[in-house]
Amino acid sequence: MTQTTPHPEEAGSRAGHPLVQLTGVQKHFGDLHVLKDIELEVAAGEVVVVLGPSGSGKSTLCRTINRLETIDEGEIRVDGELLPTSGAGLAKLRSEVGMVFQSFNLFAHKTVLQNITVAPIKVKGIPRRDAEVTGMELLERVGVADQADKLPAQLSGGQQQRVAIARSLAMSPKVMLFDEPTSALDPEMISEVIEVMTGLAKDGMTMIVVTHEMGFARRTADRVVFMDSGRIVEVRPPEEFFSSPQTDRAKDFLGKILHN
Repeated sequence: MTQTTPHPEEAGSRAGHPLVQLTGVQKHFGDLHVLKDIELEVAAGEVVVVLGPSGSGKSTLCRTINRLETIDEGEIRVDGELLPTSGAGLAKLRSEVGMVFQSFNLFAHKTVLQNITVAPIKVKGIPRRDAEVTGMELLERVGVADQADKLPAQLSGGQQQRVAIARSLAMSPKVMLFDEPTSALDPEMISEVIEVMTGLAKDGMTMIVVTHEMGFARRTADRVVFMDSGRIVEVRPPEEFFSSPQTDRAKDFLGKILHN
């Protein structure tokens, strides 16, 4: 798959700039320099998969885009707007930038449908009935509509992660961030989550995905971003990255990942 142009579904974003843009981003945890001179642009409708060894800064990069982690230097813009630091602006940003984590982070005491509807009702002021109709449509989309009245603990890990995806979609985000969404799942549950993510990509959702799922990266990404030691080392279309990586570090990484 080659790099895509913005999809029609994203036509509402402002023309003339990337949907997500990181410029000169630096991040430290104490003395540890975890993000170094990050420059990255993601177009509307594009799927960018971030690969790299543990500790390379992948998850931190993902978490800075909706300001779960602050940055020390540089700029991050979503749809042309600088990330706000607090208050209503930050809440609005997080409604526009969906995030799916390793752990599902569902409300244990609420039903599946309530997990989907709570943010649209409380944050966006959507009437409960409307939120429930949309919530059921989203649960149908991710294949768990029949679990709507259950509590999260009654679901498998794969089902819980699909609910977490539906919960993010309920806010109609401009971009979806996935931070290793399958790493906590048993192998047989991974494919059902990957199937949902692949469907989102085909529907034109802008996605930044941190993952170890090389098959998903090969089939679905428009570009692969390879990180090592806090830096972006390569940005390539997947067929080029997997067949002929340019750097020794990427060659070593792929050799270990693909042959073990």
